[in-house]
Order: sequence, then C-alpha cells, then structure tokens
Amino acid sequence: MLTIIITFFISLLLTVAAALIFIPMLRRLKAGQSIQEDGPVWHSSKEGTPTMGGIIFISAILITSIIMGIPQMRDGNFSVIFIMGFAVIYALIGFLDDFEKVKKHQNLGLRAKQKFALQLIAAVTFVLIMQFTGNLTTDVYVPFINITFSIPVILYYVFAAFVIVGTVNAVNITDGIDGLCTGVSVPVAAALAATAFTWGDNVNGIIAVATLGGLIGFLIFNFYPAKVFMGDTGSLFIGGLICALVFAMDMPLILITLGIVYFIETLSVIIQVSYFKLTKGKRVFKMAPIHHHFEMCGWSEYKLFTVFTAVSVVFAVLSYFGVSQRFG
Repeated sequence: MLTIIITFFISLLLTVAAALIFIPMLRRLKAGQSIQEDGPVWHSSKEGTPTMGGIIFISAILITSIIMGIPQMRDGNFSVIFIMGFAVIYALIGFLDDFEKVKKHQNLGLRAKQKFALQLIAAVTFVLIMQFTGNLTTDVYVPFINITFSIPVILYYVFAAFVIVGTVNAVNITDGIDGLCTGVSVPVAAALAATAFTWGDNVNGIIAVATLGGLIGFLIFNFYPAKVFMGDTGSLFIGGLICALVFAMDMPLILITLGIVYFIETLSVIIQVSYFKLTKGKRVFKMAPIHHHFEMCGWSEYKLFTVFTAVSVVFAVLSYFGVSQRFG
C-alpha cells in the first residue's frame, strides 16, 4: 500500500511541477492549437491554447515508473522498459503530428497513411519483443466467463496489431473537448492498477498507478477551460500505454468494456461516415465524433466531461470485477 501511495503522489507532483514549467514555455514557443474549420464554431475561442501538453504527464509517468520499477529491474524483469518504451514511441508519432500542425498553423499533421504505418510497425515490434522476452503469450483470456484459449502466433500478431492501432486511434478521437480524454482515462488507469495489484502484478500495477497520478495532475490544467491541450503527443501515449498494459497483463479483450467510451466515440465516426456515403449526404449525428453531437444539442463541456467520465467509471468497475477472479 505504501508503494502505491508513494508512486501516485510522485507522479502527480511531478506532473504539476512539469505543467508549471512547460505551459509558459509552450506559450513562448507559440505552440498553440489550430482549431478544425469544420468543428463547432464556439471552439474558435480555443485557438492558440498551448498544445503538445502530453509532454507534461509523459515525463512524470516515465520517471516515476522507472524509479519505482528499479527493484523489479534488479531482479531481471525489464517489462517496465518495454511498456514505457512502446508508449513513448507512440507519443513521438503524436509529437511529429502535433509539430506539423503547429508549424503549418492548421489542424493537419502527418498523413493518415504515415501515421498508420508508424503505428503498425510499433505495435508489431512491441508484441515481438514482449513475446521473445517471455512477457507475453499467444493465449487469449476471455473476461467475465474466465476462460483462456490459444491461437496461432501469426493470427495473434494480426489480432494484436488490430487491437493496438484501433484502440490508440480511438483514444485519439476522444480527445476533442477540454479534459474529456483525460477524465475518461483516469478510471481506466485506476481499474488497471486495481487489477494488477489484485493479481500480485507489481510491475504493471506501478505503471498503472503512475499513469493515474499523472493524469489526475494533468487534469488540473486540462479541465475546462483548458490551460493546455495534450495534443496527439498525449492521446497517442495514453492509448499506447493502455494497450501495452492490457497485453502485458494478458487480457486485451477487457478493452471492449474498459475502453467503452473510446469505442463509442470511434463507432460514431464510422456510422457517420458510412451513412453519409450510402445516402449521399445525409447524417445520423449532427456532428461526429459523438461528443460534438451532444455539444450541438446544447450540452456544455462540463456536462460532457461529467457524463462521459461517469460512464467510464461504471465500466471500469464492471471490467475490474470481470477479471478480478481470474487467479482467485
């Protein structure tokens, strides 16, 4: 318990300290967010708010995880390095995207094909490394019904790449209004931490707790009205880290419930685009992803944050009970 408390507060305090340093720095560098022209018109007031703020919690989570993971690394368990390294690679992909947006002063960064290729390479490389170092099997655990089955290695790689790339981009889509992605991700991190420690998995538990502390610290500055945005730097890191943890804990299928908000957001985009093409111009939602639909219906950003985060909390608790008895 003491380790959990120390890890949480180190990450939180490092995040707050980093925010106080980086936010003024980002303002001086004029690293401001460019707002989508086809987005809600009232978002234009956010133009110029510092972006790439993911650097703030990434640095805190990374430092905390490595420091608190030293005892495990001394015993020869380096999974903390593999997990954090994978998440940082995704953050770097996001940083390249953010940098292009800031440089061009428009909400267009890397091309979709470029991002997909980089994410796919990173996903496959991570799975390969984790498997060959003995930190990953090709078994698939099914939550709630508590069964496990094996699938062929190649099929598992395809499955893993699909889940990782899809989830990371779903998290990215959720980052559309002040504090939303951060708030939704806090219960996810908490559920992963609770699960890991329930199973006696201290390495992944420490990373999840560090993530929880970092996100709560960042939320202080990212909550409406946001003083800083996480950018693709932050959202891709969060998505990458969540995926790395669920695969390292050998329970990727839990993302169906644990990441419910991310997937509803993505599904709304798929439905909107598909229906628009099929009907040659008609729409299901006033705007996609779905958080913008509710905005157009008159929901405030505060209400959106509260409702979506509450949904995430409910499904995080459900997900925890769906896997907590795995080794019971």
